[in-house]
Amino acid sequence: MDSLRVVSSGLAAAAFVLAAGAAQAQQQLNIVTSLPKDLTEVYKRAFEAKNPGVKVEVLSRGTSASIAYVREAPATAKPDVFWASSPDAFEVLASEKLLQKFDGANKEVPAKIGHYPINDPEGYYYGQALAGYGIMWNIRYLKANQIPAPKEWADLVKPVYLGHVAISSPSRSGTTHLTIETMLQGEGWTRGWRQILMIGGNCAAITERSFGVPDGVNNGQFGLGLVIDFFGLSAKASGFPVEFVYPSVTAIVPANIGLIANARNPELGKRFINFALSPEGQMLLLNARISRLPVLPATYAKAPQGYPNPFSGKIQAKVKFDSDVSRSRYYLVNSLFDHTVTFRLKELTASTRAIHEAAARLAKKPNPKARQLLEEARELAYTPLVSEEKVKDLDFLKLYSTTKRDAIRAKEVTALEEYWSRRARENYAKAAELANQAAAMAK
Repeated sequence: MDSLRVVSSGLAAAAFVLAAGAAQAQQQLNIVTSLPKDLTEVYKRAFEAKNPGVKVEVLSRGTSASIAYVREAPATAKPDVFWASSPDAFEVLASEKLLQKFDGANKEVPAKIGHYPINDPEGYYYGQALAGYGIMWNIRYLKANQIPAPKEWADLVKPVYLGHVAISSPSRSGTTHLTIETMLQGEGWTRGWRQILMIGGNCAAITERSFGVPDGVNNGQFGLGLVIDFFGLSAKASGFPVEFVYPSVTAIVPANIGLIANARNPELGKRFINFALSPEGQMLLLNARISRLPVLPATYAKAPQGYPNPFSGKIQAKVKFDSDVSRSRYYLVNSLFDHTVTFRLKELTASTRAIHEAAARLAKKPNPKARQLLEEARELAYTPLVSEEKVKDLDFLKLYSTTKRDAIRAKEVTALEEYWSRRARENYAKAAELANQAAAMAK
């Protein structure tokens, strides 16, 4: 009888431990995000203070890695909230049924910013902040190197910026992908890629994460960087000697938040999303370490003087960003950038340097034949390896509609990317050769 009591007591204790463990698990909110710790830490502390007994765990990864994490996590161990600056990421997750629909919109948030919906019309994700893309620079660096402050993307192709610019890879940064896509939509595929390749030729580095660009500009490692606006605005508000500008060819789009399908703690997830969209949660965006643009217009009445307000009409975003176009070529744009810029930066910058030097010599001593060679060099270096006609081919785009491919398609993509890489190397080498010939003729 005593042994039965012992067994019963043991079972009761085990049941209590399991119940306590389950209760504890129910009080843990898991967020996967590509946003910087300066932002997520503020929201983590505020939400935990408002909800005693709740612990917030934040898993910080790049956008593509965050998507992969949600996709590959077991059905019984999904995180609760996905939070990122890239609308494309949410459309990918929604299309794969990895987000859970719920009615969490703040009715005071406008339906659109310009022509772009702030919330997903079907309720799978919501705009939590607004984001624009632009250029930040280190004031002291530019002054020391006698470099003018830029106003437009096109300024960054000029010879004066050679070796002073930084950008991250769009395959590793959702915000950089949107910056690249904004240029492509603003200028058109061919002109856009020409500009991107010319800016790439002036780059000192392609950083692995988007954070590497503002950090490098803040500490003077780089003179200028292509960034999402809050990197520049928060650095300036924190006292770094930097400035930021929105080029006229920019877009204002939402940074989103959504509930993950099969979340372990969906009610906590909903509570956090509602908090992030509430007046209290929106006010946190004005924190100097965050400096993001709220989606709730009333918040701007309490913003510091001069704080950018996308609802006032002062930020002139000329690009009517098309998310369907962006999503259809998301992986294509990332891969093409990597195989012609990221992995070929040394060759691209060498050809760009040769082109700049030849142009400078020809400006002093014109030579028609040398000018023709220089134009041939530019065409080789800055013409995209995928034509505008090809990118409209739906069968071609299907190759890049997902990273999950069968063996035949995977082999086809690998061969294509190897061709891009080889052709880019050959084009840059030939461009440098022609530019050097042109420069020699101008002596």
